[in-house]
Amino acid sequence: MSAPAVEITGLVKRFGSVTAVDGVDLRLPRGALLALLGPNGAGKTTTVEICEGFVRPDAGTVRVLGLDPARESGALRPRIGVMPQGGGAYPGVRAEEMLRLVATCAARPLDPAWLLDVLGLGSARRIPFKRLSGGQQQRLSLACALVGRPELVFLDEPTSGMDPQARRLVWELLGALRADGVSVLLTTHLMEEAEALADTVVIVDNGKVIAQGSPTSLTAEQADAAQLRFRARSGLDTQLLAAALPEGYLVRESAPGAYRVEGLVDPQVVSTVTAWCAQHGVLAEEMHVGRRDLEEVFLELTGRELRT
Repeated sequence: MSAPAVEITGLVKRFGSVTAVDGVDLRLPRGALLALLGPNGAGKTTTVEICEGFVRPDAGTVRVLGLDPARESGALRPRIGVMPQGGGAYPGVRAEEMLRLVATCAARPLDPAWLLDVLGLGSARRIPFKRLSGGQQQRLSLACALVGRPELVFLDEPTSGMDPQARRLVWELLGALRADGVSVLLTTHLMEEAEALADTVVIVDNGKVIAQGSPTSLTAEQADAAQLRFRARSGLDTQLLAAALPEGYLVRESAPGAYRVEGLVDPQVVSTVTAWCAQHGVLAEEMHVGRRDLEEVFLELTGRELRT
C-alpha cells in the first residue's frame, strides 16, 4: 500500500523566539486535495515550505511521498510541483520560454504549448512575464508546477488575481488532476474555493491545528443551529433587531447588506424578523435558512479582527 502523499506528526518550527509551527499533525491521502487555511501568520507557509524541503523542522516527522523532504530532497523534487504565490518567473522571460525552460528539468514533461492552451495562455505565449496580468502570471506559475507531471502539487493561493472565468478553469483543471491520481495541497484565503475543491480542510492558527475535516463535517460540527440570512440596505441597527428576538440570538452584518441571524430558527423567528423589517421600512431580500458556510466557521474559530 502506498504511503500517504503527505504525513506530518508533531511538526515544530521556531524562528528565534517565535514558534511558527507548534505541533501540527495532518495527513493527505494519495489522489486527494487538502486545503490548509489560516489567518496571516498562522504557520501555513512555513508548514508547506517544510514539506517542499526548503525549510528544516526543529521537531516532529514529515514524510512526503514516503520521503523525508529535508534529507531526501534530491529524490523528492522531481516528483512534486510547486506553485509559489507571486509567480517566481524572470520579469523579462516570455511565457512559453519560461515554461519550456522548466520542462527541460523533467524526465517526462507535458507539452508546453498544449498546457498553455489548456490554461488559456496560448495567445500570451510570446508576452514577457512582467507584461502579463496578475491572473495570467498565476496561470503561468501553475503551468510551471504541472508541466513535469508531478505526483503531488503544492499550490499557494493558486487563483489569486484571477477573474471568475479563469478561476473556474483552474478549478476544473484541479478536478482533472485529482481524477488522474495527483495529490494537491493548497493554501487559500478563498473559503468558497476550499469548500468547492477540498476533500479535507485543515485550519491552523498560531501554529496549531484548531480544526480539520471535510467541509461538510466542519460546517455541521460548528453549527448547532441553523442561520437565517437575508439581504437589505447596509447599516441596519443589528442590535435593535437582536433586541426584538428572544434572548441569546445574534444578528451580524457579515458584509455590506448581508445579514445573519444566528440561533435556532423556527417560524416565529422568521416572522419576527419579517415584521421588524416591515416596521422599519426595510425590504428584506433573498431570505433563506441554512447552515453556516466555511467562511463563517473560519471566522468563529480564528476571530474577526484584522491581522497583518
